[in-house]
Amino acid sequence: MKKQLTVALLSAAAVFAQGRGPGGGAGFGGFGPGFGRGMEMGGRVVTGAPYSGVETLTTQEKFADGNVVNTSRSTQRARDGQGRTSSTETITPAAVSGKAPYTRTTIIDPVAGYRYELDSSTMIAYQSRMPKMPPRPLSSTSAPPAPTASTRTLPNGATQTVTPLGTQTVNGVQATGTEITETIPAGAIGNAQPITSTRVTWISNDLHVPVQIKSSDPRVGTTDMELSNISTGEPSATLFAVPSTYTIQSGGRGMGRGPRGAGGASGRPGGPGPFGRRGGPPPQ
Repeated sequence: MKKQLTVALLSAAAVFAQGRGPGGGAGFGGFGPGFGRGMEMGGRVVTGAPYSGVETLTTQEKFADGNVVNTSRSTQRARDGQGRTSSTETITPAAVSGKAPYTRTTIIDPVAGYRYELDSSTMIAYQSRMPKMPPRPLSSTSAPPAPTASTRTLPNGATQTVTPLGTQTVNGVQATGTEITETIPAGAIGNAQPITSTRVTWISNDLHVPVQIKSSDPRVGTTDMELSNISTGEPSATLFAVPSTYTIQSGGRGMGRGPRGAGGASGRPGGPGPFGRRGGPPPQ
């Protein structure tokens, strides 16, 4: 199990360690706590580790005039033993739109090779093919050496430090933590003083998914992702199948950011988010 966890941590570190270029989006290459969920680590389907839980993403955006905007969104997530995943979010549009709340569900089925985006406001399931990804059972034994503390200089001149935090119980499960700190030196992007951003990630040892991510960037604010109410039993098979009440439409439709102007669960238009993204993270 330690070797599998090493694969997970190294893959996660690779995702986070994509520093920003001068004038580009904020560091770590964009905040996406979902990691793809069906293919959490290293682009492989994780099998033999079913779970379900509630992912809550809370952000605090700060503005130059001192104003602060706090938003929160929750997503029901599940993965079965075959590596199929499901995520469901309730969307509350802005009151002025006159549209009632509805649900948006993403099902990724690597077994059948399809991805579905379900919209309860239209009762349409948008189907698209997905490439076959190799499964990675948790009994796999191939793994590189365990990660250690390190510091490197990014192309934009920033310094990035990776600090292992050991293992502890987080949200009810054993997890291993890593802190990544990125410091942009004064003058690198026109900044009068150094800019330091941090991200602390805790990844479940058994499930190989992040259960907590806390990010802080003085340019945009803070982001906190928590995976809670975690159950490691096999979820209901109905979560990974399109209900008969939906019409399946082939070809797919991009729904990762939600309807224009919906702004995710908060209902406000998407603005600059932490780590250079607009709006919240992709649902899958």
